[in-house]
Amino acid sequence: MRVLQALHQRRPQLQVDVLPLVGEGETFRQAEQEGWLQRVGPRQRLPSGGFSNQSLLALLRDLGAGLGGLSWGQWQLVRRWGAGGASILAVGDLLPLLLAWASGAPYGFIGTPKSDYTWRSGPSRDPVADGYHRCKGSEWDPWEWALMADRRARLVAVRDGLTARGLRRRGVAALAPGNPMMDALDRLPLPLSLGGRRRIVLLCGSRLPEALGNARRLLASLACAPPRDAQVVLCPTGSRPSRHDLEPILRAQGYREVTLPGGCGGSSAWQCQQRLLLLGPGCFERWAGWGEVGLATAGTATEQLVGLGVPVLSLPGPGPQFKRGFARRQSRLLGGAVQPCASGQELALELERLLGDAQRRRHLGAIGRQRMGEAGGSERLAELVDRELLAQPQG
Repeated sequence: MRVLQALHQRRPQLQVDVLPLVGEGETFRQAEQEGWLQRVGPRQRLPSGGFSNQSLLALLRDLGAGLGGLSWGQWQLVRRWGAGGASILAVGDLLPLLLAWASGAPYGFIGTPKSDYTWRSGPSRDPVADGYHRCKGSEWDPWEWALMADRRARLVAVRDGLTARGLRRRGVAALAPGNPMMDALDRLPLPLSLGGRRRIVLLCGSRLPEALGNARRLLASLACAPPRDAQVVLCPTGSRPSRHDLEPILRAQGYREVTLPGGCGGSSAWQCQQRLLLLGPGCFERWAGWGEVGLATAGTATEQLVGLGVPVLSLPGPGPQFKRGFARRQSRLLGGAVQPCASGQELALELERLLGDAQRRRHLGAIGRQRMGEAGGSERLAELVDRELLAQPQG
């Protein structure tokens, strides 16, 4: 979305069609209302939330819910795009890359999930997986190299320079122009109403029903360690889970609704002992930089929080997304700036340690900032898309 916004600034008359491969593409709703973007094609929420590769059971559930028909419809649409002379920008992993290649049209690819940091360094080393990737010289696989190196691939951008170098050794003209995840995440001044409180950012994810189970487990973990000092728990969300979803969980954990402090934004405030919790739909960009420590069971938002220099503790659960393997790979990707915990009691203990150790917070924060990179990637990527994909003669 951030790349498309930057592209819209460069080409205001450009009409963009977006095919969401997973879910309904709620991220694009505002741009669609503004009239310069249109969501197209078949869309459907799947039981796994798009993580059917995490387990055989998740894949079987998605197939039972209609994954085969959904993918067939998406493939047919992309083929029509190609026949009509459109340029295609694929964002994500193998599936969008494969669809772009199958279109027969010129295409660009922004590879978001994979980084060679995952096997080159970091905690929780896996000798088998690390050895496999070391033999390849890249986190990406040979069939993915082939699609990225195709003559119709006009642009290949990945998330960091280390990954780009690994792909270039395999014949892929990969670039690392910057990470759009870190754009529009400026640190804002802390409001006076939150001064004097220890600040925790809680991210439970956005895919239901998993996000509600995550929220329940994270709040129960906080209850394992009553706060020694006044705390504020900042809980930003997207459109889901809503306050209606989270309110029963808060009340069950002993929280009562109180007056919302001034100057902080958010939709409601909840108190339990010395711990104040704020709910804030759409408040992530405003609140993320206020945190001292994060508690998370999320994907992209966790990476963004770490990129702002906020160390994170995670708590893997039953999934389908945030399982132990996912949490371990995320921790390695981010150099240990995210620390997975085996239980709620361990998370509560590590939270106390991090809040009491400013030097360790700064050390982990520096690692997170280095792994995620600087802001500005959206504009640089939009410039590349404009020059390499849109300004090139077609056919």
